[in-house]
Amino acid sequence: MTHILDQIIAEKQREVAERKAACVAAELEKLPGFTRPTVSLAAALTSGRTFGVIAEIKRASPSAGVLYPDLSVAEVAADYVQSGAAGLSILTDQKFFSGTLADLTAARAATDAPVLRKDFIIDEYQIIESRAHGADVILLIARILTPQQTRAFAALARSLGMDVLLEVHNEQEIAGHFCDGTNIIGVNARDLDKLQNSQALHAEIFPHLPRGMPAVAESGIRDAAQLARLKRAGYHGFLIGEQFLKTGRPAQACADMITGAQKILAGDDAQ
Repeated sequence: MTHILDQIIAEKQREVAERKAACVAAELEKLPGFTRPTVSLAAALTSGRTFGVIAEIKRASPSAGVLYPDLSVAEVAADYVQSGAAGLSILTDQKFFSGTLADLTAARAATDAPVLRKDFIIDEYQIIESRAHGADVILLIARILTPQQTRAFAALARSLGMDVLLEVHNEQEIAGHFCDGTNIIGVNARDLDKLQNSQALHAEIFPHLPRGMPAVAESGIRDAAQLARLKRAGYHGFLIGEQFLKTGRPAQACADMITGAQKILAGDDAQ
């Protein structure tokens, strides 16, 4: 792992240990969110009712720096859904992305759309925590987990009624980490070792993805033309954050990109 990823995981281990000491899992299970009916992101991505954009809320990132420090999570979440987003991705890592679990709770309260908790999940405690704070979906990053952890974490999440988005970056991660508990698979074009994007990776990996479940293109989607190409290639979902947030008008940027991609695809159909 890179220096920055080493730092993130070390910090996450410390953070999770502190939170477990402050509030045991049994107490999390008493929170109202823990028994709230979940909303399936997998179903939303395959329903045909939206284009499939999963709009992300984050204030900063190690690769992009500060994006939108003063955003109102509730307002942006509601506006994203109004603009056509199929679901929301909420960054809850504090040190590196300036997010919190309160952001997850706020997004959940602001909309009925499916909400993904995006974080570096390394412990079953975080899965219970995710459910308690309103997540419908968790992200499992193959790069930072063993195959055994992936299977155990996915099984726990599914038992709690949540969807599982497994993030991969290459064929080896697909082969080693794909399991019965996975019901959405995502291809991250960003190499976590170098924090660099490969625009060709989504197309290269797609033929190797398991059939019969929604596939999500993550990272590096910059314009309507690229979004249309990925839709044409067979992806059901598109996780986009920085490109929207850096404009200062994220919901409008989301709506514009979706509309642009729809026009491109409509032009293809007319030919």
